[in-house]
Amino acid sequence: MDEQHLTTGGWRQALFNRRMMICIFTGFSSGLPLYILLSLLPAWLRSEHVDLRAIGLFALMQFPYNWKFLWSPLLDRYALPAFGRRRGWMLVSQLGLIVALPVFGALDPQFDLLTIALLAMTVAFLSATQDIVLDAYRREILADVELGLGNSIHVNAYRIAGLVPGSLSLILADILPWSSVFVITALFMLPGIVMTLVINEPKVAGALPRTLRAAVVEPFREFISRAGVRSALLMLTFMVLYKLGDSMATALATPFYLDMGFTKTEIGLIAKHAGLWPSVIGGLMGGLWMLKLGINRALWLFGVVQVVSILGFALLTEFPRDRVMLAAAISFEALGVGLGTVAFVAYIARATHPLYTATQFALFTSLAAAPRVVINSVTGVLVEQTGWLNFFFLCTLLALPGMLLLPKVAPWNGDQPARRDAAN
Repeated sequence: MDEQHLTTGGWRQALFNRRMMICIFTGFSSGLPLYILLSLLPAWLRSEHVDLRAIGLFALMQFPYNWKFLWSPLLDRYALPAFGRRRGWMLVSQLGLIVALPVFGALDPQFDLLTIALLAMTVAFLSATQDIVLDAYRREILADVELGLGNSIHVNAYRIAGLVPGSLSLILADILPWSSVFVITALFMLPGIVMTLVINEPKVAGALPRTLRAAVVEPFREFISRAGVRSALLMLTFMVLYKLGDSMATALATPFYLDMGFTKTEIGLIAKHAGLWPSVIGGLMGGLWMLKLGINRALWLFGVVQVVSILGFALLTEFPRDRVMLAAAISFEALGVGLGTVAFVAYIARATHPLYTATQFALFTSLAAAPRVVINSVTGVLVEQTGWLNFFFLCTLLALPGMLLLPKVAPWNGDQPARRDAAN
């Protein structure tokens, strides 16, 4: 891939090509099972009169997403016959999902709750496995200059996939039995399966890990030796901190809106549309801008928008019950999330090595997501102690340390800290 040609060849050439089309399918296939677990499953359980405390415990099903790096070396080490290292694991996980998802509709929540919980954990494991290999595949087919746009398309398709279980499936549930709803929803995995069957296995230069030990140890050794101990620690710290304030600010978004006096209907209508589309547009525009800006400068510029957008929630505390301000605050924050996420995911992808993409990508994304578990457990206490206004000021302050690391991990005019060779 000629990076200079891609940069100057116009946004149409950059956007409308086979690699970006693949990113649409990877994003949709990745997002669908997660949103089934987060949106459709709780709605089904509650409609069948399952206790809220029991439904709350289903949050534990997200465990595989946070710990997927534990089995990611297996996906780097072993290749399945005929389909290869990436496409083989894609197909296995996708076929597993399309078989497992309809089973929910065959169970009775009043009598089979434990079985449903185990099935949900199985779906989460298959979904996390699919995420590992889709992230690796996407990194291996995109040149460094394409990482911003490709990952923005992936993330946006990921979010749009949530409209299927979060909207269409719920509408169908009013006119069809739940068994049919889960079958229809599972069929939306078919585009991803077709994609897996028609794409090519990426070519990676270099020797693949020959032993499981090498697949486990070498990704860490390679990263540290390539970056250096000090730089590696700074990069890992940056991955933890860059989106910390933003994640913290949205952890209790719905309770905050309720405390500001908005009805559930207002929150549902305004938050859904004001949040989704600015995030999608911001992500797509951010990916296109990154073709000119590069990843480093995007982290700086988009990071500023991400930090400032938190203050929109602080401003909303001064205008309770104002629906225009609610829409404005949500839209601005969603725009910041869309921009910041695109740059951040591109940075993580660039930090990986093609020989160990699955393990390194899974480790970095798990590390970046880990603080959310802690954040969700302490934000309620912080709000009770400080009030909403001071809480959002605190979130803004916590967003700054990640920005302060940028001169070290992604200098504005400096050399790229990670590999810059183009992928096939």
